[in-house]
Amino acid sequence: MKARKACSILFLAAAAFGIASNRTALAQTASPVEMVGEGTVSSTGDEYGGAITPDGQSIYFTRSVPHSYLYTLCVSHLDKSGHWGRPEILPFSGQWRDSDPVLSPSGDRMLFISDRPAAGESATEPRFYRIWFSRKTAAGWAQPELWPVAIAENVGIYFASIAANGNLYFTALNEKTLGLDVWISRLVDGKYQPPERLAALNGNGIVNVEAFIAPDESYILLGSRGRADSLGASDLYISYNRNGQWSAPKNLGPQINSSARDSSPRVTPDGKYLIFNSERGFFSENHEGTMTSSEFVRASNSVLNGLGNIYRVPMSYVFEVAKP
Repeated sequence: MKARKACSILFLAAAAFGIASNRTALAQTASPVEMVGEGTVSSTGDEYGGAITPDGQSIYFTRSVPHSYLYTLCVSHLDKSGHWGRPEILPFSGQWRDSDPVLSPSGDRMLFISDRPAAGESATEPRFYRIWFSRKTAAGWAQPELWPVAIAENVGIYFASIAANGNLYFTALNEKTLGLDVWISRLVDGKYQPPERLAALNGNGIVNVEAFIAPDESYILLGSRGRADSLGASDLYISYNRNGQWSAPKNLGPQINSSARDSSPRVTPDGKYLIFNSERGFFSENHEGTMTSSEFVRASNSVLNGLGNIYRVPMSYVFEVAKP
């Protein structure tokens, strides 16, 4: 769930993929950051959370109504020419606020966050966001189920990802600090254990909206704000697992982060690319002189209008700019 959406909710609470990407490097940097699926996946609307299937043929993401009235889970497939096709809403989405799809390393489960009611719950009573998942079947994605982890009913969940060994990582409201903390629930003998806070990643005033775990748990990627080295409204960070201890999160720097909101990290199943959301656009670039009304309207109606788009950058570059 994007950082700006977390702000409003906190207030209320108290080699297919490479070919398919747009090749235009961002003008304001010399980094290898590229937009994904310009005009289809990344549009004039608000998109974030790009999860790629193991075969590289599909991308799942969220498309939202501005001001967070509705989040929908969408899918786009590669066409024969190697371009991302027109997105469609998943059959079980489009009614509730379904956000931030994350695929398991094997690709057979999709985790996401939703305020949808569970069986026996009223559709009108207020609910916190919880972790849901869908199983991949021969007929497609099954109807979602609640994830089997015991989490306090009055704590909102904002993002969840899963390691290859089944350990669950998620972000949740810290009721004392009103920040968002990163948690882990370990899978032991087929049962999920009580969640534990990962202290090295959390802190007073820190809002960790997203926490994406590497399949082998060697690193974790954060979409975070409230840190001293922040470059914008929300930045991407990486923390490395050193013999069971998490290192202090490192900002991915100005060649990846921008002065706008950068968030919602994923890594492609082959480990080659970081996929992330950014709201960078014409407003976050340096301008010489004032804008005319026609220039403003044209920019506002463009893909770079300040609503979210999906980008990618090589993980080799991430490891270079934020060395372990």
